[in-house]
Order: sequence, then C-alpha cells, then structure tokens
Amino acid sequence: MIEAILFTLGLGGACGAALSVASRIFYVYEDPRIAKVEDLLAGANCGGCGYTGCGAAAEAIVNGQAPPNVCILIGPENVGEIAAIMGAEAGTAEPLKSYNNCQGGDRATDRFFYQGLNRCSAVNAFYGGKRDCEIGCLGFGDCVRACKFDALRMGPNGYPVVDRNKCVGCGACEKVCPKSIMEVRTMSQRLLHLNTEDDALSPCQQTCPAEIDIPRYIGQIRNKEYESAVDTIRERNPLLLACGRVCPHPCEEYCRRAIEDEESVSINQLKRFVADMEMNSGKRIPIPCAPDTGKKVAVIGGGPAGLSCAYFLRRVGHSVNIFEAMPKMGGMLRYGIPEYRLPKAVLDWEIQGILNLGIQYHTNVKMGVDFDLGSLVGAGFDAIFMGVGSWKDYRLNIPGEDLNGCYTGIDFLSRIGNQEKIQAGKRAAVIGGGNTAIDCARTLVRLGVEKVYIVYRRTRKEMPANEVEIEAAAHEGIESIYLAAPNQVLGDDEGNVKGLEYLKMELGEPDASGRRRPVPVEGSETVLDVDMIITAIGQSTDTAFCTKGTRMEELNITRWGTIDVDPDTCRSNVPYIFAAGDGATGPALVVDAIGGGRRAARAIDLFLKGKEVKPEPKALLSKRHIQESLFDSIPGVKKSKRAQMPEIPVKERITSFIEVDQVLAEPDALAEAVRCLNCCRVCYDPDKTQNAA
Repeated sequence: MIEAILFTLGLGGACGAALSVASRIFYVYEDPRIAKVEDLLAGANCGGCGYTGCGAAAEAIVNGQAPPNVCILIGPENVGEIAAIMGAEAGTAEPLKSYNNCQGGDRATDRFFYQGLNRCSAVNAFYGGKRDCEIGCLGFGDCVRACKFDALRMGPNGYPVVDRNKCVGCGACEKVCPKSIMEVRTMSQRLLHLNTEDDALSPCQQTCPAEIDIPRYIGQIRNKEYESAVDTIRERNPLLLACGRVCPHPCEEYCRRAIEDEESVSINQLKRFVADMEMNSGKRIPIPCAPDTGKKVAVIGGGPAGLSCAYFLRRVGHSVNIFEAMPKMGGMLRYGIPEYRLPKAVLDWEIQGILNLGIQYHTNVKMGVDFDLGSLVGAGFDAIFMGVGSWKDYRLNIPGEDLNGCYTGIDFLSRIGNQEKIQAGKRAAVIGGGNTAIDCARTLVRLGVEKVYIVYRRTRKEMPANEVEIEAAAHEGIESIYLAAPNQVLGDDEGNVKGLEYLKMELGEPDASGRRRPVPVEGSETVLDVDMIITAIGQSTDTAFCTKGTRMEELNITRWGTIDVDPDTCRSNVPYIFAAGDGATGPALVVDAIGGGRRAARAIDLFLKGKEVKPEPKALLSKRHIQESLFDSIPGVKKSKRAQMPEIPVKERITSFIEVDQVLAEPDALAEAVRCLNCCRVCYDPDKTQNAA
C-alpha cells in the first residue's frame, strides 16, 4: 500500500516536472488585454470592421493594427474603455458603407465582342475591359458574388446596386473590383472627398465649384425621391436654398444636352425646387454628424465660405465656433445680395439648419478688435479658418468722389441689408458692370429713384454681370451707358452731387485679361444729370488684423491684398490657419466660396488628425475637365423645351422688394428632370422614356 502511494506520488512528480519543462518549451503567451478588449466588442462577428470576427479584431487592436474604435456596433463608452486598456485616445467610430458611383453599366458602348470567363477580373485583363469607358463598371458581378451579406445585386441597367441596410462595410466588394468602382467609405470620407480624374463624373459635375453629383440628384427628382435629392446636394453644398437663387450655374455651360438641343437642362432651378420643397414642408430632413472628436475649430466670418467650412467640420465630428463681425450671420449673402433676389427669411431658415448641428456662433465681434489670435489659441482652438470676405470697395480716385450723395457698392447694399434709411435721389448713376453694380441699380429702382443709369467703360459684351441680371435691369427701365469712363463728380454750392462728367471711350488692343482696353476719346467730355452716384467697380479684403505688433503679422498676404494660401489645401504659411472664399481668392461666386469652404474643411480635418495636409491625389482643381468626357456631338438626342422660370411681372416687382424669381411647379420640375441625359463620363441616355407624371 505504501509502495503504491509512493509510486503514484513519484509518477505525479515526474509528470509535473515533464509538464513544467514542456510548458517552457511550448509556451504560447496570449496578451491578457485581448480577452479584455474582446469582452467590450459587440460579439456579433459581423465582419463590419474588416476582420473575420471579434477575436481577430481584438487581437488587431492590441497589436496596434486597428484603432480602439474599429467596431462599428459599440457605443462611445465601450470605445473609451478599450482606449483606456490600450492607453490611447478613443477617437470616433463611423460605420463603413459600400458605394458605387458608376451609373453607366449597359449604356457604355462596347469596343469589342468578348467570349470568355464571365468575371470582371478576366475581362479586365483584355485592354481594361470591352467597354469604351476607361473607368466604368464591367458588369459581370464579381462584387455581388464576393458579398456575404446579400447587400449587393446587379441592377437592371448593368451595374451593381447597394442595399445600405444590409451592407456592413466589410470591403469584400472593393477588394475584388478591378476598376475600383466599388468603394467602402465612412460618411466623413464621402463628405470630404474631392473630385478626381479617376472618378465617374459627368461634365456638369466636373464644372460645379461645389462638386455636387448633379445627375444623381436630378435622377432622384425624376423618381420623386425629393428628400434623397436634398441629401445628395447637401453632401457637397449646405446652402442649396441660397445657391438655388443666386448661383449663375456654370455647370449648365457644360451640359451635354445643350450640344444638340437649343438649351441646357435647368440644373439650378431643379436644385431650388427640392430646396424650397423641404423649407415649405414644415420639417427639416435630419442631417447626421459623426461622433465628437474633441477638437475645436474657430471660424472667422459667417459668410458662405465660413458657413460651409463650419458645416462640414461639424458633420465630421469637430466642435466649431463662428465669429462674425456683422450683426447677423450670412456675410455677403445677407449684406451683399438684395431681398428681391434672396429673401432674408429664406436665408435665416437655411443658416439655422446649419447652426442646429451644434455650431456655436458669436456676432458683432471683429478680428483684431474684439479678439485676436492669442485669445483664440488661449481658448483652446486647435485650428483657425479665415472666411473674412472682401468688404472694402474700390474707389475711382476722381475729383468730387466725397460729395454728399456718393456711395460705394458694398457699403450701400450692406446698409440696405441692415435696414438702414438711405436718402435716395431722383436721378442716379451706378458705375461698374458686375453683379454688384446691377444689384445696386435694381435696388435704387425699388427705392423710388425716377431714373437710374449704369455707366460702364466697356461694351455690354464685356460686362462681367450675369446675362439674366443685365436683361432684368433693362426690363426694369435701367438705362446702360457703355464706353463711358467717369472723369469727375460735379457738385453744387452745398456739397451735393449735381452731375457726373465722363469721357467717351473706344476699344483698343486687348489687355492682360484678353478684353480690348478702353481708350479715351479726346474732347468727348459729357455730363450726366444725376444727384446720386454709387461706385461698384470691385472689392478687396480688409486685412487690418495683420498689422505689425500682433501675432497675425506673420500671416502672408498676397500683392492683391488677399490671404496667401495653397489653392489646393487652403492652408496658409501659419500651419494651423486656413482660408477660403473671397478673402483668399478675391471676389468670386458664392458657389466658389462654398466649394472653398469644403476644401478647407478637408485640410483642417487632416491637420487635426495629425495627418499630412496634402491635396487629394489627381484632384480636379482649377476648373479642369476630364478630356474624354467632353464631346462635340451627342447622337440620338431629341430636342425638348427648357422649363421657363416663373417670375413676378415688372410692374408689380419694382414697387417693392418682393422676390422676383419664383420656383418651378412640380409638373414642370419633373418634366425638366426628364431632359437630363443622366450622363456619366462617356455614357448618357439620349432619349428618356420614363414617364415623369
């Protein structure tokens, strides 16, 4: 008995010793943090993070191959706990979704007949595919077969359609697509993506300074998916109500329908149609934002550039404060565009929707007076955006310019916008040929001035104002005097304006702008009988906040008086200061300022994340186009009449500031949406057969 016990103990000791040696030889260490992290994950093994399961995701987090927020299903509390385990910052978690931006499919013509393996990867090996389009979908559905969540199907037009409710963002479709048509992105990545040479873009979308996906939102209008159309526009432009009223729609100049048809699609009217529909519906379409990042940005200027930058920064999760020098937000939209073009109630509604995202704002505070760079840095702002605009009017520098009754364009419009009382004369001259000059002249008519002249030193052909505005001014009785250069302002004994002397001009050789230079005609002095003069010949940026002795003096200013920035990133020589809009480019379109604000938001987001601030690879900046997308002819297009914008009759509108241009009725908007050829890069629909009713 004793021997058996001793033998058993000895055997046990020997086994223990052997196991001890084996454990040292075959020991596999597992970091205890992996189990702790896995317990905090969702446990769904859905694959939405891109890993095979929660265990693999936890191991990736611990090994530094994935961030603490890699799981798209858990809340910020769990993310924070995981970050604490790893000794890292939590960051933000956004779900990944698959997107297909190619809507060409079967519309793209075939270069050759293909007989072989029905796989995108196979056909792509032959000259990049059988279709003419270099970047378009090949249509064999490799992505559909790769999706394990039944979130993809081949649509009836030969390209994959994503079911966003089923998509978990695993990225399988993106990995197998040889054309990079399938992309897996977060909302933030889509919001801040800039148009590139490799994107599936129609000519109109390439031209739009805000880079709106025009064919997509017009297609949504055609299908009566109005809320989706608003969402599509807001992915690039938060000021669709304002742009629908004041944008000169450069996109329409590259509309393919206009190549064969008499007129382009009325793109801007359709934008206004859905924008007004939301405003008049009594509810706001929800605008999602990414989780907070903990980063703070100061936006100087509440105009279109500042509002756009603030909007996109807030949507990707950053905290934003806007500082505005004027009594109300809006910048030139409020103080430079008259009520009859953009009603203040409409602007207020749109701006409030942006502020509702959680953006803080402060009015009647001016940079360099009420606060400075030091106070912003001291308040904990991580980056600063300058959207200060161009508010300084150019002067003529002629005798008599300071007489009573002389005004400058932006100052005049700002005072009207601020509801100040201005003593208008009986006969007025507006000097200049741009939109500001037209706005001043049409405003004077509504103030009761009996006779209004526009005095311009070139011909109508050279006038930079929008053609529709020039025509509207003529309809309202405004007389234009061309080839006239002001020489002096004449005054009476009491210091009031009594006339404008100008020299008649003739066009000489072209100047640096390509326009023929006006040359004075000797002895042609002519006096115009007026008692009020408004000079609207251009504006510049007020950079008084950069004076010596302040921390802002290191900010570089161009020889034109604008803030010097990299045009691709909107970044100044001060690493944490960015700028866009008129203050960086000089006076330009509202939609240019909006596009600049988004471009700056992208760069600021990179800066706040500690990434290199560099341009989007192959970005279509400086109004460049993809050459293969520009056609000389469009076979098969049937002509159709463009919808006419309804407007208030002249006799009714000139007695008040009632909005002149009205919105399209729904049947007219649907009919206009059918005119869109639904273009992509090289494909289009020459004859829409879909019933719009």
